[in-house]
Amino acid sequence: MTTSTALYDIPGPLARRRHRLYGVLATVVILGIVAWALYLLFDTGQFTAAKWSPFAYKGIQEMLLRGLGNTLKAFAYAAVLSLALGGVLACGRLSVHRPLRWAATVVVEFFRAMPVLVMIFFVFVALKVQPLPALVTGLTLYNGSVLAEVFRTGVNSVERGQREAAYSLGMHKTQVMTHVLVPQALRAMLPTIISQLVVALKDTSLGFLITYEEFLHAGKLIAGNLDYDLPFIPVVMIISPVYIGMCMLLSWFANWVAKRQRRSPKTEAVEVAPPEPGTLMPGAGTHP
Repeated sequence: MTTSTALYDIPGPLARRRHRLYGVLATVVILGIVAWALYLLFDTGQFTAAKWSPFAYKGIQEMLLRGLGNTLKAFAYAAVLSLALGGVLACGRLSVHRPLRWAATVVVEFFRAMPVLVMIFFVFVALKVQPLPALVTGLTLYNGSVLAEVFRTGVNSVERGQREAAYSLGMHKTQVMTHVLVPQALRAMLPTIISQLVVALKDTSLGFLITYEEFLHAGKLIAGNLDYDLPFIPVVMIISPVYIGMCMLLSWFANWVAKRQRRSPKTEAVEVAPPEPGTLMPGAGTHP
C-alpha cells in the first residue's frame, strides 16, 4: 500500500516499471548519440597519429602549460578585483546617502548591460592598454557589477528583525553589516558568487581575441598548424576537460567552504552545562 507526501504521491508498481522503462530508453538514446559522435570522429580521421602527434612534443606541452598559467593568472586578478569592486558598489547601493546610492546604481547598471568583449576591446584599442590589464579590466568591471547586485540582494534577504535587533543593542551601521548581516547573507550568496566566478574563469578565453597568450590562444595556434593536419578536434578534446575540471574545482571549493561554515563554532549551538545543586544566581547571597 502506497503512502503520499505533501509534494507528490509515491509511485506504485506500474509507475515504477514505467520509470524504469523511461530510464532504459533514455540510456539507449544517449549511448546511441555517443556512438554516432564517435563514428563521425573516426570516419573523419580525428584520431589519426598525425593529429595527435603534436601533444607528444615538449615545446607544445610547454606552450599549453604557459597558456594555462596565463589563464589562471588573469582569473586570479579578475576574481579578487571583482569581489573588491562588487563589495564597494554594494556598499554604495545600500548607502543611506541618496547621491552615493544613485551613482553606484548608474555604474552597476551600465557595466552590467555592457558586453564584456566590448569593454575588453575598448580598453585594449582605445586606451592602448596591454592585453593582460585590458582583459582583467573588462572582466572586473562586468563581474564586479554583477557581484554588487548579488551582495546587495543577499544582505537585503536577511530578516528585517536581525537588523532591528542589532540596532536596538546600540550597534552602528558598520557593526550591523560586518557582524550581523554579512555573515548570515554570505551563506545564501556563496553559490551565486562561485557561479559568477566560474563565468569569469570561462570569459578569460576572450583574451585570445586581443592576442593575450592564454590557454585557448595556445590551443588556437596548435589547431591552425598545417604541419599537423589542422588538429582542431584533438585540441578541443584536450582543452575542454581542463576548463571543465577547473570549474568543477571551484564548485568543490564552494561546497567545502559551505561545510566549514556549517561546522563553525559561531554557527553551532553552544552547549550549556546543566545547573548543579547549590548554584547561586549572579548577585544571590549578597546583602545590602
